[in-house]
Amino acid sequence: MKITAIETLRADAGWRIFSFLKVMTDSGIVGWSEYNESFGSAGLSNVIEALAPNLIGKDPRPIERLVSTLHVLTRQSRGGLNHQAIAAIENALLDIKGKDLGVPVYALFGGPVRDRIPLYWSHTGTYRVRNAEMMGVPPLRSHDDLAEHCADIRRRGFKALKTNILPFDGKTLTSFAPGFGRSPGWPELNWDNSTVRAAIDTLAAARAGAGPEMGLMLDINFHFKTEGFRRIADAVAPFDLTWLEIDTHDPAALALLRGSAPCPIASYETLCHRREFRPYLDAYAADVAIIDVVWNGLAESVKIAAMAEIYEVNCAPHNFYGHLCSVMSAHFCAAVPNFRIMEIDIDSVPWRDDFVTAVPVIENGELVLPTRPGWGIDINEAAVRARPPKA
Repeated sequence: MKITAIETLRADAGWRIFSFLKVMTDSGIVGWSEYNESFGSAGLSNVIEALAPNLIGKDPRPIERLVSTLHVLTRQSRGGLNHQAIAAIENALLDIKGKDLGVPVYALFGGPVRDRIPLYWSHTGTYRVRNAEMMGVPPLRSHDDLAEHCADIRRRGFKALKTNILPFDGKTLTSFAPGFGRSPGWPELNWDNSTVRAAIDTLAAARAGAGPEMGLMLDINFHFKTEGFRRIADAVAPFDLTWLEIDTHDPAALALLRGSAPCPIASYETLCHRREFRPYLDAYAADVAIIDVVWNGLAESVKIAAMAEIYEVNCAPHNFYGHLCSVMSAHFCAAVPNFRIMEIDIDSVPWRDDFVTAVPVIENGELVLPTRPGWGIDINEAAVRARPPKA
């Protein structure tokens, strides 16, 4: 079997782009992966296309050899877009190998350890505050609306949810994302009492609607410096969080926060490769290691999880993408023993389902693991091509 062509496809997904990689072979087997270039990874498709000639004519099945070769060729500029491009290629090659052997991808890694994957509903309220019209759902205008939304998530069988700080401006709920330059507060990233109050009000509404048994997470991303992270952690103590999610590129600062926080800390979602994870694990900087299968590749993600296991740390995939990404992350969850819970975006544009040949099955807040070869679902190419990205 030889690789004959590699193609990138991109589709409009409302407030972002969904991107897919298609690897074709002379046997007729096609491998798919989904990757992301809407959140700081602009130009990723171009990097993938630049690496593609190194694979044409090669057997796709010795994946470790091919991936190692690509890392050698990009060693002088390792990480970043190069690593994400290699991860997208690796994931598509895994789909080919699974299909060739007639087994699901998780079987290539000794799985499944589990065949139902517990989920948490991510971006609870966040998308509905910003993008309700695109999604075709009523907007959330008040914390009472947020509470009712969380009650509906509980009624739908989910046992955990994650939200973000949603300030009320006197008229409606608003978005808070200074760490990404989407709301005032950058580049200083200072905290103030109104922001702390907003975090408290958001969690109070979520807890009131979801009830006392719901696992509740708050994601504050890169939105503060260490001082602000500490202040938010102290303020949200009464809400019995499953975790407070923090992004920082300083292992010692994160370890300091974990040591003083009144709740578990989750982090690492923007890290790539074991080399970046190691100093954080050595510092015992977080309770839960969040691993992005899309950025790292599933094989590398399994290696990171194995390393985290040595430190008595469980893992949760970073997964806020499309359906193929959710299934790819589910294969990771099925393969590793030290699993915590899987993130998933239920809220999205109505046409997201059209992009795949089978929508992931979710029952009582759990994803039912596919059993077909490869990832278990494929991309509906015609639907993707019918929705090109908007300028």
